[in-house]
Formats: sequence, C-alpha cells, structure tokens
Amino acid sequence: MKIRKLDIACKTLDPSRFPRSPWAEVAVSGRSNVGKSSLLNTLLGRKNIARISKDPGKTRSINFFAVNDRFYLVDLPGYGYAKVSAELRDKWLDVIEGYVLGRDALAGVVQLLDARHPPTKDDAATMDLLRGSGRPVLVALTKADKIPRSDRARALRDAERIAGAFPVVFFSAKTGEGADGIWKWIEERV
Repeated sequence: MKIRKLDIACKTLDPSRFPRSPWAEVAVSGRSNVGKSSLLNTLLGRKNIARISKDPGKTRSINFFAVNDRFYLVDLPGYGYAKVSAELRDKWLDVIEGYVLGRDALAGVVQLLDARHPPTKDDAATMDLLRGSGRPVLVALTKADKIPRSDRARALRDAERIAGAFPVVFFSAKTGEGADGIWKWIEERV
C-alpha cells in the first residue's frame, strides 16, 4: 500500500478520547518487545513514527495512526513484562480487553509472536481473548531474520498450535519479509 498521508490521530488510555470516526481500525497486539513498533514503522515506511526501545513497555498508550484518511492502524501497549508498575500493566490489560471486545470499528488484529521463542502463557491468553472476540486475526511471527531457516518449521508449528484457524505469516522488520502479505490482509479488512 502506498502511504500518501499519515497522522498520529490520538494517543490515550482513556476510551472516551478514542477517535469517533467511521473509519475501520486494525490493531497491532503482542507482548512487550515483540516488535510491534518495528512492524508499524516498516508497514508505514517511517523510521520512528512508532517509538522503538530495547526497554520493554515503551508504548504506554493506545496510539491511533490515521492512514490515507481512510483507516486507523492502532498500536496497543505490550502485555507481559515491562519496566512499569504492576498497576499500570493491569490498567493496560483492562483497556486492551475493553478495546478488543467492545470497539465497533475494530476490523481485525495483527497478533505478534516472537519467532525465536515458543508462545508464552500471556500469548495463549491473548489468543483466547481474540478468539472470543470474534475478530479476524492474523498472526505475525516477528524477528524472522533472526532464526535459522531450519527452525522455521518449529516456529510455525508452535504458533499454529495456539493460533488455531487464524493464518500465520513470518515477518522481519530488517528485511521486510511478510510486509506485503500483512498489508494485503489489512486491506481486505478496511
């Protein structure tokens, strides 16, 4: 997809401040440091539209990116370990769950898993939440450039075990692998 116009429309944890627009939304979800911001930067063709950090928990709000005045890509805070208080992590989980289950404009979720590691309990719980939401989901195995080709079959089996019927793709922010397939999936929903 060619990005002609891109704006940061909203950064908030307050659902009353979420955009009120007829546009569809596609959210990017995953645990802390799985590569959500890197995926967004790659898809959007920008280096730092979404802030990247080696420290878990850099994204501390729900960030709405208005794409081509047509739809929103939504960056969700990471779940699992982050260098923030337990109270803030709990708030993130509550807001994310409310967003996924109750947001009418949500047309789909790109759920990220780290291809280098088996899915965590938090990943499995999030997949259960997404299945229960009835939303379309695409599972993206991030950091695909960091695993040997011989480990891809294992990574795919691990992901498919918790993804169920949801499609799974490999993605690398470094090489761009998988970006076209993710865009195609997003375009089908918006």
